[in-house]
Amino acid sequence: MSDVFVGRRGPAAAPEAHPLLGFFTLFRKEWLRFWKVKVQTFLAPLLTALLYLVVFGYTLKDRIEPLPGIGYVPFLVPGLAMMTVLQNAFANSGSSITQAKMQGSIIFVLLPPISNGAFFMAYLLAAMARGCLVGLSVIVLTVGFVRIEVQHPLWILAFAVLGSGAMGALGIIAGLRADRVDQLSAMQNFVILPLTFLSGVFYSVTMLPPGWQLATRFNPIFYMIDGFRHGFFGVSDVSPWLSVTIVAASFAAVSLGALWLIVRGYKLRH
Repeated sequence: MSDVFVGRRGPAAAPEAHPLLGFFTLFRKEWLRFWKVKVQTFLAPLLTALLYLVVFGYTLKDRIEPLPGIGYVPFLVPGLAMMTVLQNAFANSGSSITQAKMQGSIIFVLLPPISNGAFFMAYLLAAMARGCLVGLSVIVLTVGFVRIEVQHPLWILAFAVLGSGAMGALGIIAGLRADRVDQLSAMQNFVILPLTFLSGVFYSVTMLPPGWQLATRFNPIFYMIDGFRHGFFGVSDVSPWLSVTIVAASFAAVSLGALWLIVRGYKLRH
């Protein structure tokens, strides 16, 4: 791993004159990639989150009080926002790498003198930017309809950054492993989506039977949602310190895994 931030992505061994130039160029490409199709990458997930809020929030608002003193609609908003952050961060890096491999355009990323670390960070930060931007938009759009207090903004920021980073890095791994779009879609539909829906977005874990409560605690996305929600209400199902520790460890683990695959050139150089 010694060549992570100094090793070259391309097959030649020419030195890199401006180490940050390749990173900023690749990051800008990834930013423009999702922003130019913002109806699909930005407005569509935003509309989906708002539909969840309308359907679940206004049909169950008088029937459920997930946390003491907190109505169901305010409880739902941070969960939906964080769910949007995580799903979009994963989708951005995963789809970008998979499509580049399928179209053969990945060669234009591999040929320039970009270090392994710059390659990883450009895809990661672009994924985090998309996820956090869409999640922030969910919160902003719901402020006019739902009264939400922010108790601990630093917790909100910490979980948004760590959570989007973990899912962005996981998306890089999925994109490297996938050879076709349907393989990436399988990861989204059969792994990411169930883990997200079963992480406490729509309910408090204390509402579940003991067996399901125990199972939920093995889901790292639960800690991302719960910790993020703690930043708004100051209450949560588990300690935010436990949540941030688990989320940070998950971020580190998947980042190291993604970097290891990149250094090896896994499914990139052949």
